Amino acid sequence: MEIQSLTISERIILAEALWDSVIAEDAKIELTESQKQELDRRLKSFEIDQDTGSPWSSVKARILSKSRS
Repeated sequence: MEIQSLTISERIILAEALWDSVIAEDAKIELTESQKQELDRRLKSFEIDQDTGSPWSSVKARILSKSRS
């Protein structure tokens, strides 16, 4: 199967399935120090203002609606 022959929505679904398969194996994903610092920065920002950002369901819906356009 040629990945480029899939629609954007199909590729997103494939990426989600791949990610779910990694998580299902309970694989430990190592983060770099800069990744850890970025996650800490984002968590602190969220703790200050929990209304910032969008829930995953909204982000996913926006992505999928753009891929249908």
